[in-house]
Amino acid sequence: MTKSLGKLRSMLFVPADRPDRIDKALGCGADALILDLEDSVALGAKELGRRTVRSVLERSAPRAVPIFVRINAVTSELVGADLEAARGADGLVLPKAEGAASLRRLTQMLGENPTPILPIATETPRAIFTLGEYTEVSSRLCGLSWGAEDLPAAVGALTSRETDGRFTAPYEVVRALTIFAAAAAGVSALETVYPDFRDLEGLSAYAARGVRDGFSGMLAIHPTQIPVINAAFTPPDAAVAHARAVVAAFEANPHAGALALDGKMIDAPHLRIARQILARSA
Repeated sequence: MTKSLGKLRSMLFVPADRPDRIDKALGCGADALILDLEDSVALGAKELGRRTVRSVLERSAPRAVPIFVRINAVTSELVGADLEAARGADGLVLPKAEGAASLRRLTQMLGENPTPILPIATETPRAIFTLGEYTEVSSRLCGLSWGAEDLPAAVGALTSRETDGRFTAPYEVVRALTIFAAAAAGVSALETVYPDFRDLEGLSAYAARGVRDGFSGMLAIHPTQIPVINAAFTPPDAAVAHARAVVAAFEANPHAGALALDGKMIDAPHLRIARQILARSA
């Protein structure tokens, strides 16, 4: 795995105690799977989940898709056993992350194991005030994501979403801060899940907003969401063609600060965006 998740459009959560679902998920088209040992697995089923994770990781190398494991929080008494089960995973998803301290604690637990880490960085009130710290531990990150389900419960909010599915004002702030925190740390930002897996039209609009705002991929909770997410985070042919034209224009004029292309001015920010589009389309 590389530090960036820029080419992983979709990451699908699968309960680790459901091996039948894992087998189906491996062929659903997701760019990565997240075997979940946290919220979707009841306490009494944790050990079954760990056995399943170990089995999947042992039998699936080399892997058609990267396999991540969502462990329990670093402050949980469950995390040690989770890490033992997750040996050999392509990455770890860290819930309830609270900035650099959480990453350093997990890194100490991992020892010489260099497994990349994807924090879910906004699930506690304190976590919001540590988002800027991920620049200090960026070498261990393979991306940054956020959550809009645990946080409302933690502050006593009734919901994080409007009736049309959009986020309420406090959670739009949290979403935006995650994008900026990921950019500051030099890693990809992953949009959080869309809970209504039957509403594919709403999902399409939601994912499109994510692309517009700077997310490079998205977390999913159901295989039916994967084609919609992959389509949204795959740059269209017209965007790729324009990006190639922007790059070509600056390569032909390496000393220019600004250029005209198709009747419009382009400069350094346009070049950076063009390169990002080409990287995502690879």
